[in-house]
Amino acid sequence: MEPTASPLTLPDGYGTATAPLAWAGVRARLERSLHFWVATTRPDGRPHVVPRWGVWLDDLWYYDGSPATRHARNLDGNAAAVLHLEDGKDAVVLEGESRLITPDGKLGERLAAAFVKYHGLGYAPGPSDWDGGGLWRFTPARGYAWSQFPADATRFTFPT
Repeated sequence: MEPTASPLTLPDGYGTATAPLAWAGVRARLERSLHFWVATTRPDGRPHVVPRWGVWLDDLWYYDGSPATRHARNLDGNAAAVLHLEDGKDAVVLEGESRLITPDGKLGERLAAAFVKYHGLGYAPGPSDWDGGGLWRFTPARGYAWSQFPADATRFTFPT
C-alpha cells in the first residue's frame, strides 16, 4: 500500500507547498540511489549518522552491516532510524524503524538480484552472507521529499 501524500506545512517565510510529489517518483529515486545515510541514536542520546549501501524493494529498504557496528548496536536498543539520500536539492528523508532480519529463500534471491547495482563497485552480497545476521530492514512510517522546494515539498505517511 502506498503512503498518503500531502503538502508539507512550512514555517512562515519558507514559502508554500502547492504541488505534492507523487510517491512513484520518490520511489524511483530510492530504487536507483547508490548512496544512503542512516541516522540512529546512541544509548546516551547523541546522534550517529553513517553512509550505507542498500536496496529499496517493496517499499522497504534493505542493507547489510555487522551487528558489531556502532549504528547496529544503537538499533539493538532503539530501532528508530532516519534514512535519507545524499542530495539536499532532491531531498528524500524517511523516518521509521530498522531491524535485523534473516530473509527467506525467495526474498534473499530478490535482494541479491537488486544488489547487482553495486557489483561494478566490487560489492556483491547474497543470501549466504545474510544467514548469520547482518541484514537490516528499514520500514518507513513517515517522511518528506522535494525537488523544487518549496512548491513540491511533500509529507508522506505510510500505512501501519
